[in-house]
Amino acid sequence: MRKRIGRISILFLLVSFLLGGLVVNACAESKIMYNKYNIHAQADKRGLLKSSYANYTDPGAGHVIVPPNTKLKISPWKRFFKNYGFKYELPDGRHGVFEVHERRLGISVEEYEELILSPKPFSLKGFSAIDLKGIKNGKAYKGMTKKGVMTALGYPASHETPSLEDNQWKFWRNRFRTVVVEFNSKGKVVNVRY
Repeated sequence: MRKRIGRISILFLLVSFLLGGLVVNACAESKIMYNKYNIHAQADKRGLLKSSYANYTDPGAGHVIVPPNTKLKISPWKRFFKNYGFKYELPDGRHGVFEVHERRLGISVEEYEELILSPKPFSLKGFSAIDLKGIKNGKAYKGMTKKGVMTALGYPASHETPSLEDNQWKFWRNRFRTVVVEFNSKGKVVNVRY
């Protein structure tokens, strides 16, 4: 009986050491970044913000928009020792997780981070009034540019929008509904289909 308790104690200490090391490593890997595009999130009952590569531009109750150029403290988010995305902390102390599905996107979490995050703030100058309205409200409006739509709704998920050159981009509003943004040959929004 004592041997069994001893083995269990050793196992418990080993697991605690490993998990403690993972927590320390995750803290050591955190970095400050700025989001290039709105991050659409949904706050759960505990206040945790949940975001996704699918964007979920209108998930319903608890919808939060993290505006571009927000200073984010980023750290890896692993589940079962597998990259699952990244964790982020907002300047006001709120925390969130950002799911990145590597297989669907065909790129790694790190590559996706490079698409949507920047190590330095960037200028929003050069956007039209309609682009700025869409960015502020997290919506696509007629007359917006492709860059404005991307900044407002997020980077289009490649499994729904294989090429940014396409004149039709598809975003997820929530887990069940989509919104399709149609552009003319000049890259301006001509139609938004819900």
